Amino acid sequence: MANMKLNNELSNEAILAELGGRLAQRRIAQSLSQAALAVEAGVAKRTVERVEAGESVQLVTLVRLCRVLNLMDGLDQWLPETGPSPMALLKEKQAGKGRQRARGRRTAPVMKSGEKPWAWGDSSS
Repeated sequence: MANMKLNNELSNEAILAELGGRLAQRRIAQSLSQAALAVEAGVAKRTVERVEAGESVQLVTLVRLCRVLNLMDGLDQWLPETGPSPMALLKEKQAGKGRQRARGRRTAPVMKSGEKPWAWGDSSS
């Protein structure tokens, strides 16, 4: 039985059926019966049957089965950790520093040749 590639085009039912089939293949490859897997995972045999048939189950059930079948690394790849958000990085950067006001770069005014700088009291006419 060839595995299909999981993607957004598949229905939820098709994805559950494929995952159930893959779990059954893994269980069989490890020479476990459904009953033995159920005991080790702390779930009912009927629950294992339902998962392998592609029926919906609680997430904790899937985690328990994956743990027994040594698939936790696969779950880690499925939903990898994300880095800190831009806001978290900003907060981390500013931790320890007081709030600082943004300042523009100050440059000397550009004067035309022969022009003298303005000063208070100079008339504009």
